[in-house]
Amino acid sequence: MAKYTEPLSPWREKVYEIIFEADTREGKLFDVVLLWMIVASVLVVMLETVDSAAERFGNLLYWLEWVFTIFFTIEYVMRLVSTRRPLRYAFSFFGIIDFLAILPSYLRLFLPGTQYFLMIRVLRLFRIFRIFKLVHFLNEGAIITDALKRSRAKITVFLVFIILMVTVVGSFMYVIEGNVNPKFSSIPASIYWGIVTLTTVGFGDIYPITPLGRFLAALVMIMGYGVIAVPTGIVTAELASGAKEVDDCTTQVCHNCHQEGHDSDAEFCKYCGELLNE
Repeated sequence: MAKYTEPLSPWREKVYEIIFEADTREGKLFDVVLLWMIVASVLVVMLETVDSAAERFGNLLYWLEWVFTIFFTIEYVMRLVSTRRPLRYAFSFFGIIDFLAILPSYLRLFLPGTQYFLMIRVLRLFRIFRIFKLVHFLNEGAIITDALKRSRAKITVFLVFIILMVTVVGSFMYVIEGNVNPKFSSIPASIYWGIVTLTTVGFGDIYPITPLGRFLAALVMIMGYGVIAVPTGIVTAELASGAKEVDDCTTQVCHNCHQEGHDSDAEFCKYCGELLNE
């Protein structure tokens, strides 16, 4: 049964249409400006970590960062004000990202250095798919997410097996190398070597020197190739079984649950049943 809630006031409806949707000229213009602001703010944070730029333009970068923060703060408040369910938006994926995109600037006043966490703003660029009618890319991403969810039990069992394996291998290597190789100074250090070797990373900071230790290392390296193949095969199988046709969707956002990706001819939200067009 379709739900229906009290309509927003005209000005809140207009703000909601501009901020949350990209089907109108004003909405798309706002989102394009927002994307450029996000990109510019991320570049400012990057330049602050470059010594030569910080020395020459330090004050300018500092004030630019605050200009972007104030803009994003006003935008975040307007998103809360213009929606029927502010808490639903605040605890949604984009709501949390939008909040985290402004929080480090204010934390900077008490904890210097936290402003570099502002790089999380780059996640807001996910909106580019919605703005430029690339929703089908998000739907393809949803297929991968669903495949990972269906694979989580198998992957969990696999990861537990890997943890047990590196623990046993690390213990063996400690027994073999511990007395003659100072790099294997403890079982945790040996387990670290097992993880690095089994995952084929191979930093080279810890390595065996005895013949038996090298033989065990060779076995672990060979097993590493199988370790890489197993989770890939699990997820690939789920992708093949869960592939589905992508529908033609709009950028319209539901007032009630803030979900998007509705069919172009939809009148009600396919997630919560709320009326889309009032």
